[in-house]
Amino acid sequence: MHRLQRIQLFRVWSLMASGTITIGTRGSQLALWQANWVKEAVNRHHPGLTVELVIIKTKGDKILDVPLAKVGGKGLFVKEIEEALLDGRIDLAVHSMKDMPADIPVGLCIGAIPEREEPRDVLITRSGLPLDRLEQEARIGTSSLRRSAQLLRFRSDIRIVPLRGNLDTRLKKLESEALDAIVLAAAGVRRLGLADRITQVLDESIMLPAVGQGALCIETRKDDSRIAPVVAALDDLPTRQVVMGERMFLNRLEGGCQVPIAGHGHIDENGYTLTGLVCDVDGSHQVKQSRTGPEAQSEQVGLQLAEALLAMGAGEILERLNANAR
Repeated sequence: MHRLQRIQLFRVWSLMASGTITIGTRGSQLALWQANWVKEAVNRHHPGLTVELVIIKTKGDKILDVPLAKVGGKGLFVKEIEEALLDGRIDLAVHSMKDMPADIPVGLCIGAIPEREEPRDVLITRSGLPLDRLEQEARIGTSSLRRSAQLLRFRSDIRIVPLRGNLDTRLKKLESEALDAIVLAAAGVRRLGLADRITQVLDESIMLPAVGQGALCIETRKDDSRIAPVVAALDDLPTRQVVMGERMFLNRLEGGCQVPIAGHGHIDENGYTLTGLVCDVDGSHQVKQSRTGPEAQSEQVGLQLAEALLAMGAGEILERLNANAR
């Protein structure tokens, strides 16, 4: 056994002797599913540990009557949880990676990224018809600027209806608000056992996913040598490489909720390929391109792709959208 492995085992044994670790999470059904998945994974690797969940309400959970783009600020679903992590009220946090801002607070880090779920978006319709066969001026519910912009680029006749709330609430609003369809992340629908509600998995040529969509983020304190070896066993290297490349792309573009930015990468025999886009909110202008490089250099690929999009005019779109959001 290597010296580093002995040190990590000693830290885990010390933690087990100290009792309990706490996981911070939002209180939605999906967030609790994700936090419990991490809890069970930790227990599988470290059966002697006691793991407890702490539910924390975020700004995004409290403001439900305003579209996300108009709420303003970054980290709407993570800030309060990160504050609890920084001040020691919790030992680690579980987030949906797509909710994570490009910048992480000083003192915190992404401790682990488990294997990714399906990253694409799905369409759920009342009629059972796919997107291209919905009636003219179909009403589609979403509060994501990324989704609405790409929907409008594919079909300019569509009427976008703002839609907030947890996954169950949005499914109910499909009926109660007389919507023709709603768009959701496939990962959340599948995790909650609702895959039978899916009408269509949207191809990336129609709807490029959000950066990090389908992946979980296990966030820890950067200097916490007790927790780091506990979550390390949950980290999936290929997923980390793919997602960190996407996040570098987002970071360079300084993306937030006010800007339709999408990015999705994958690893195959050619290495790491990342596709990204920046689009006007009405879908009228879009820049989109892909870059490929070694998977070990995924962050460099993400940076190169962002620079390429900026050179193609993404900077002008971003400036215009940020000015309108002020």
